This record gives sequence, C-alpha cells and structure tokens, in this order.
Amino acid sequence: MVISTKSLLLRIYSDKAAMHGDESIAETIISRARAADMAGATVLQGTLGYTATSIVHSHHLLGIGDNPPVVIEIVDFEKKINAFLPQLEDLRGIGLITTEQVNVLKVKSET
Repeated sequence: MVISTKSLLLRIYSDKAAMHGDESIAETIISRARAADMAGATVLQGTLGYTATSIVHSHHLLGIGDNPPVVIEIVDFEKKINAFLPQLEDLRGIGLITTEQVNVLKVKSET
C-alpha cells in the first residue's frame, strides 16, 4: 500500500565555500533543520552553476579554485517549513530560496 502526504520542499541554493563561523552554510542549515526536528534534509553538490550576479560556481578536477554550487533540500509539512524559515535570516552566503508543493510517498507492506 502507498500512502501519499502533501508536504513542502524547501530548496536553499549556495556554494561550497559559503561559511557561517567555522562551518559551512550547508552544515549549519542541516544542524538547524535536525534540531528543529524537520522530517528530512539533504545537501546536493552540483558541478556547475551561476547566480543572478553571473558569478560561475564550478567544481574543478584538481580542486584548485573549487567552489561548486550546493543545494540544501528540506522536506516537511508547510507549517514546519514556514516556522523554520526565520532560522535562515542570519546566514550570509545563501542565494535563492524556493519552495514547492510535493507529495511524499510512503510504501507500507501489507503483512
């Protein structure tokens, strides 16, 4: 049996070099999401991307000048995502933030 639940996907765009104190923006956001008991979060590292300022973020084979784009995805109910958003306000180095409605599918065995 498949159970579908309406949820919200929060996407936060940044880059690998963006820092908050001694840790990366991605680590900070994941820590805060976990502390807020969000349903799930993942950091995705891209190969190439650019921002509204036309700055290109890329991954270099040898790591020289390496600053690939990253996307942090968090999924939970809309109410919890909206309550979490103020925790992003003090972070510098965040680019675009988007949300989209998603259906979370959970497969349950019928045993």
